[in-house]
Amino acid sequence: MQYDPERTAVVVVDMQNGFCHPDGSLYAPPSEAAIDPVDEVIGTARDAGARVLFTRDVHPPEQFADAHYYDEFERWGEHVVEGTWDAELHDELDVREDDHVVEKHTYDAFYETELAGWLRARGVDDLLICGTLANVCVLHTAGSAGLRDFRPVVVEDALGFLEADHRDYAVEHADWLFGETTTVDAIAFA
Repeated sequence: MQYDPERTAVVVVDMQNGFCHPDGSLYAPPSEAAIDPVDEVIGTARDAGARVLFTRDVHPPEQFADAHYYDEFERWGEHVVEGTWDAELHDELDVREDDHVVEKHTYDAFYETELAGWLRARGVDDLLICGTLANVCVLHTAGSAGLRDFRPVVVEDALGFLEADHRDYAVEHADWLFGETTTVDAIAFA
């Protein structure tokens, strides 16, 4: 499958110190291992003239203080707190000045962010989605993209995860329910 660079964006989900660096609060070695394949996707997209954007999962310290049900700190422990090193994008990623960065406060990068409007304003329809964690923020972002009539394509070998079966579930679910999957080597632009 070839992608039109004018209508395609790479969405790099949450490749932050907290998840990808050994000193991170929710470090997972497969998330660190995803850095090189993610950078390869970014490079392929840039060479073709496609857009690249990054999401950052960022939590104000008081975000869940009055939570009734949804409390990520209770589920995962305190992580990627606003203004900390933990919340910054990993410095081995090729992040450039003209890349768009979306700050999100939940698993879904579309929920209460400007992402959909930013993509539509630029005529983007197809999203190549990679990053971490496969079965959490990647899967929720991809599903939300599909519900908003974007075409989510999950790059299955450019994903971080906690357990291999989590990645397998996310890839199978994405392919079966709402989108497509591809591999780093299969990405080509027209």
